[in-house]
Amino acid sequence: MSLMIPAWVGGSLVPVEKLEVHKRGLRHKAISVFVMRGKETLIQRRALHKYHTPGLWANACCTHPYWDEPALACATRRLQEELGVSGLRLVHRDQIEYRADVGNDLIEHELVEIYTAEAIAFTQVNPNPAEVMETRWVDLEVLAHHTREAPEFYTPWLRIYLAEHMDSIFAAQGAS
Repeated sequence: MSLMIPAWVGGSLVPVEKLEVHKRGLRHKAISVFVMRGKETLIQRRALHKYHTPGLWANACCTHPYWDEPALACATRRLQEELGVSGLRLVHRDQIEYRADVGNDLIEHELVEIYTAEAIAFTQVNPNPAEVMETRWVDLEVLAHHTREAPEFYTPWLRIYLAEHMDSIFAAQGAS
């Protein structure tokens, strides 16, 4: 079954098959979530069978909404599907557009709704192995430094968020 996501073609937002969007480098909608625990953020290592950026570290959750799916509903759904996390209060932080080569002749050109959520002490993370190899809590400043020093271990979007958008994403957490 092909997944249709919202993408712009000829100036109009239309449903386009997800892989086709990335092959053509079409601008499309996306969501990204940072789950925080004080100054730490939850990162995930993408499953090895992913068709782009397999095995690289990314923020807690990043995906594309279904056609006509609201961004907040998508973020809530994917936190559950990817990490088995539910019940967090998601706060919209920013809308960011970026374009990046993600390998295999694929391009992410995303208009991303960015959310943060504060994890409560007992938040259980149960990664879906079809999506996520492993997870880790890491100090946000350490992560930002490491994405600059060893970028080959991180997805392009995570590097962009931390290099260019720390203030707008994390201002309320006091980390920037």
